[in-house]
Amino acid sequence: MATTRIMPLHIGKGRTESRAISDIIDYVANPQKTDNGKLITGYGCDSRTADAEFLLAKRQYISATGRVRGADDVIAYHVRQSFKPGEITPEEANRLGVEFAKRFTKGNHAFVVCTHIDKSHIHNHIIWSAVNADCDRKFRNFWGSTRAVRRLSDTICIENGLSIVENPKPHGKSYNKWLGEQAKPSHREQLRVMIDRALEQKPADFDALLKLLTEMGCEVSRRGKAIRLKAPGWKNVARMDDKLGAGYSEAEIRAVLAGEKQHTPRKKSIVQPEPPKVKELQTEYAKLLEEKKKTYAEYRRSREEMRELLTAKANVDRVLKMEVEQDVEKEKDHGQR
Repeated sequence: MATTRIMPLHIGKGRTESRAISDIIDYVANPQKTDNGKLITGYGCDSRTADAEFLLAKRQYISATGRVRGADDVIAYHVRQSFKPGEITPEEANRLGVEFAKRFTKGNHAFVVCTHIDKSHIHNHIIWSAVNADCDRKFRNFWGSTRAVRRLSDTICIENGLSIVENPKPHGKSYNKWLGEQAKPSHREQLRVMIDRALEQKPADFDALLKLLTEMGCEVSRRGKAIRLKAPGWKNVARMDDKLGAGYSEAEIRAVLAGEKQHTPRKKSIVQPEPPKVKELQTEYAKLLEEKKKTYAEYRRSREEMRELLTAKANVDRVLKMEVEQDVEKEKDHGQR
């Protein structure tokens, strides 16, 4: 299953084009999130200097077309593509991200794909230059682009045997909201945990168990022959039947209370460790920060050196091109004489 979201990257007020593009590239290319850069792939550019190359393409576009916009100008596009935990390897996710970017941009735009593995779910950050490879056109975001991104991502997932989100809502949830819900237990999971805790108190009978559930904040009601439960914070009720999970139907719980059956909790509750002391956190944070500063400084220095080399190369290429054009003009003039 993959979820996707497309976001145009604007220059914004109070920052330069260079700062705007380098900020996002630096974030997605973070070595600590991409296995020291092993999970970064560039297309039509060197992933180590993508920000400088995107910026150079933008300036060449302005030079060729004369079109200039202000702070609302789009310099790149960013797609986040998240996969279901345990369903895909980092290398495979990166490959699918590259395939997606090539197909969506038709191979006309330089891009980088950075696969992050710092979360429980593997996810791609795909960033492509708004300017095409010929520096004469820009990618135009269109009405329904979010749906088009999702459909292409789903198609690629199906082609590679991965699951997709069935019947997605027209207005999808934000990325952060979706990630947050992945960590939350479902309503039935929460009810099963509450039943497990109630059984641990060894209630005398079924009515005593329902009373314990009520004391925990669970709403208990009966409709016909069905017992209906609703955990705190949930709007809908869930029946105490087979759909609640094996071993949690009313008949099975009654059998457990009567001593006719052994109950096995479906999911053990997590024991919260003792919170660390503030001083311990401060010490650990200082240590991590020092290590991060050292690693990032080396990474930043390498990027700056590569950016300078790229700029120098572009300048040399431009001068050589001008010299060739001048030689051609001289030959034409000589021929006309």
